[in-house]
Amino acid sequence: MPSPLLTIEVDRRDAGSARLRLVGELDFDTAPELVATATELRRDGHQELWLDFAGVTLCDSSGLSALVVIHRSGTGGVHLTDLTPNVRQLLDRTGLAEVLPVPPRTAGGVDREVG
Repeated sequence: MPSPLLTIEVDRRDAGSARLRLVGELDFDTAPELVATATELRRDGHQELWLDFAGVTLCDSSGLSALVVIHRSGTGGVHLTDLTPNVRQLLDRTGLAEVLPVPPRTAGGVDREVG
């Protein structure tokens, strides 16, 4: 049963990629749902995943762990887009900004990558 704390809207863009728009909290309770959704998309042939963080209000260590699992489990890229300043700071402080493909900083405070 999906968590009311996180909504994942999936847009299957073409045969090889999909955008996941995350809204809510990415934490211990909801991270497994994100991993399961990414796994299912990849099983269906969507190897290139775009994770839209514009609606993420909280991300904890379980959320970060889910990102690493998704990054390591597929053959295509994982792209983080529309990072809020809080999520970007968390990625920077933990060193995951060096591991995960994080878009460059923008002047407006939200990291965006077009995809």
